[in-house]
Amino acid sequence: MITWRNGTVLALGRSWDGSVELTVATQDGERRALAHPGIVGLPEVGDRVLLNVSAQARGLGTGGYALVVALPDRLPADPPDAPGHLVKARYTPLQTMVLGVDEQESAHHEQLREADDLAGLPVVVADLHSALPAVLAGARHAAERAGRPAPRAVYVMTDGGALPAWFSRAVAGLREAGWIEACVTVGQAFGGDLEAVTVHTGLLAARHVLDADLVVVAQGPGNLGTGTRWGFSGVAAGEAVNAAGVLGGRPVASLRVSGADPRERHLGISHHSLTAYGRVALRPATIPVPVAGADEPGRAALLARVGEQVDALLAPRGLHHRVDVPTGPEVRRALERCPVGLSTMGRNLDQDPESFLAAAAAGIHAGSLPA
Repeated sequence: MITWRNGTVLALGRSWDGSVELTVATQDGERRALAHPGIVGLPEVGDRVLLNVSAQARGLGTGGYALVVALPDRLPADPPDAPGHLVKARYTPLQTMVLGVDEQESAHHEQLREADDLAGLPVVVADLHSALPAVLAGARHAAERAGRPAPRAVYVMTDGGALPAWFSRAVAGLREAGWIEACVTVGQAFGGDLEAVTVHTGLLAARHVLDADLVVVAQGPGNLGTGTRWGFSGVAAGEAVNAAGVLGGRPVASLRVSGADPRERHLGISHHSLTAYGRVALRPATIPVPVAGADEPGRAALLARVGEQVDALLAPRGLHHRVDVPTGPEVRRALERCPVGLSTMGRNLDQDPESFLAAAAAGIHAGSLPA
């Protein structure tokens, strides 16, 4: 089940919060590798490393990395005694123990013990991690347009993709730029500024501990899909709508849209969004639909398809509410000012603009709501 390699660190590359890139020599050539020092310690040139190359060998979505499992000749020191008994990545060899924001040893336990209400907090739910910066760009654009301060935004990262939040360069860059106040990792995900057991406690922590006035919920980098109706990690987007609704938040369902994906099931609105919001979500949400300007005829056909797909999604139950959001050139300019790179399924803003404009539409709508 795991493809292993021994290697020697030849060079250190880029680093960001919680991660460092390496060049590693193995018996079958040099490999691009990634280490999380919070798990394995900080590698140095010349260190022997144990690598998991399973996904890299199959060309799957680890960013092209082999992953450092251990520095077997130079293990990190035992961590200092500290509170916390919440185990994540449970019963795997790299399970890690963290302090949950909601557990008994936390300073916030009493604050969260009976917490049960988000008090109308806008919660944008998205399928892909790549939607995060675009949603925030839209929300900040809405605030700027209204003459209001940028929202105090918190990212709640679910465990459908990468488990370590450290894997995400976007989270590190958005935090550094002040676009997110914090990252809360929930479920089996870990490495956020706060740790929580469930999406529900993550949302409550965002509201009551971090004083968020906007939350974005999405999986970490990576996405699992099998080409079947139900076999994809984005199903959790529908469950996140339910969590936000149950807790008295205002769910905003960000659509996964593409005008460049060659697969019919992802053209226009992806079947992932149609299933998650049309079948899994049992609480009402607002669905922002991007609308082109009158001087953008090139977008008309795709966005007409998107509109028809949304109407078909709404028709059976009438549960959700559609809102049309103009996404003209000024929204494109807002996306271009994003402090981190925009990339989805290997495509950038120029190659698949509607992916990011649809996410920005969700942010614009959420950013226009009172917190």
